Amino acid sequence: MLFDDVVIIKQAEKEDEATVITINCPDKTGLGCDLCRTILFFGLSIVRGDVSTDGKWCYIVFWVVGKPGTLWSLLKKRLLEACPSCSSANTLIFYHPESQPPKPADVFLIKFCCHDRQGLLHDVTHLLCELELVIQRVKVSTTPDGMVMDLFFVTDTRELLHTTKRKEDTHDHLKAVLKDDMLSCEIKMVGPNFTACSNGPPSFIPPEITEEMFNLELFDENKHESVSVSVMIDNSLSPAHTLVQIVCHDHKGVLYDIMRTLKDYNIQISYGRFMKKDRKICELDLFIVQADGKKIVDPNKQSALCSRIRMELVRPLRVGLVNRGPDTELVVANPVELCGKGRPLVFYDITLALKMLNMDIFSAEISRHLIGGREWEVYRVLLNEGDRLCVQKGKIEEGVRKMLMGWDR
Repeated sequence: MLFDDVVIIKQAEKEDEATVITINCPDKTGLGCDLCRTILFFGLSIVRGDVSTDGKWCYIVFWVVGKPGTLWSLLKKRLLEACPSCSSANTLIFYHPESQPPKPADVFLIKFCCHDRQGLLHDVTHLLCELELVIQRVKVSTTPDGMVMDLFFVTDTRELLHTTKRKEDTHDHLKAVLKDDMLSCEIKMVGPNFTACSNGPPSFIPPEITEEMFNLELFDENKHESVSVSVMIDNSLSPAHTLVQIVCHDHKGVLYDIMRTLKDYNIQISYGRFMKKDRKICELDLFIVQADGKKIVDPNKQSALCSRIRMELVRPLRVGLVNRGPDTELVVANPVELCGKGRPLVFYDITLALKMLNMDIFSAEISRHLIGGREWEVYRVLLNEGDRLCVQKGKIEEGVRKMLMGWDR
């Protein structure tokens, strides 16, 4: 197989049509999750999908829609990087995850000082996403005299930020966005695995908020938007596979949330179909096996898997407001994959929603916490108090949640 044939992208010819992405490569557990994460990172929505595999080789087709300015050649490159490689057209070497542990990415600190203005944090976040710099941690603080000190801990998808040219290019792009507001900018390497995950719930969140936000029991916090999630398991239709049928409400990254859950359970998909109907309801049929290649026959395992999928679809992200004395803090949390990767574009969506609400950000921070046996990525945004907050307060949580879930699409 030619290298260019591993990923083929057929762009839509009309605005109301979907772009078709075809992937033909060696299989691995969790490949669907990795591909969906990449597509989500580019701001695209998967409206239909087909996957089939014999356990060694897989064939996947995604129909995607999204923004017109998508860099399709760059998306193809990132999808190729997510696919296991084959040695040549004649000799196939299949992927074994245990034999190829991923190399930790180098972390860089982008530190800059500038004059504050409304929408500044989102503009910088948008730029870093365009430069393919993945935000791992953020610390942003505002001084009383209107100055902002921003610390962005990032990894470089292109793996070039250690070079002088890439640093200068990043600096120039920041300068173009911040213009005369930027006073200083420094980029330096911090190293891999610099961030430690704190054990236990965040101390800054009141116990009642912590219990509600991180409760692993299933409940619906979006009654006005959501419909019931149906997850059914059937072992009678296939002698070798367990069929999982899912019907749920559409949201941004819905297929990623399902694939992420199956990857964390080390479950392999042999055949599957995914389709969105009327832009609101999603239907999936997945024929799956366990890591040992057998069906899921244990009732306890079946029940645990169904409950986990339901929870991840009803509450893929947690959003809440916390009173910090006279101030108000927005808190957003999402579970981290077992491989350590977080959900794409969460900070981007948070800052965009606040910018659209004309809310000023006083400080922001991203951290990770081990809660209930799971690692969570927690985003804290302290809102700048003012006359607008008492008017906007009731709309902040709703606006941020809608942006994160993609309900305004």
